[in-house]
Amino acid sequence: MFGLFKSIPSVNTAQLEAELRNKPMILDVRTPGEYRVGHIPGAKNVPLNTIEQYQGKKQAKLYVVCQSGMRSKRVASSLKKKGYEVVNVRGGMSQWSGHVRGGTN
Repeated sequence: MFGLFKSIPSVNTAQLEAELRNKPMILDVRTPGEYRVGHIPGAKNVPLNTIEQYQGKKQAKLYVVCQSGMRSKRVASSLKKKGYEVVNVRGGMSQWSGHVRGGTN
């Protein structure tokens, strides 16, 4: 299995919540409608269908979140292939118990 699949690091939602004080870069890959209903404060909405156009800083660690952890895992894998340092958030927003913000920012 070595060399074929590079594993994607992951954290659970409690670990991400503890990391918030460091102001991590969080990509929320859910639809704009899902994002508006409630998202992690500071998360940037980059919907799954637009992720190919994402042009962020490659030296910054990216935490990728979706609703359940499935879309974010796919996105994290894709971004890792492009040279980004990525961390998948297991359980996604369905497991998030921290503060959420509604709206578009």
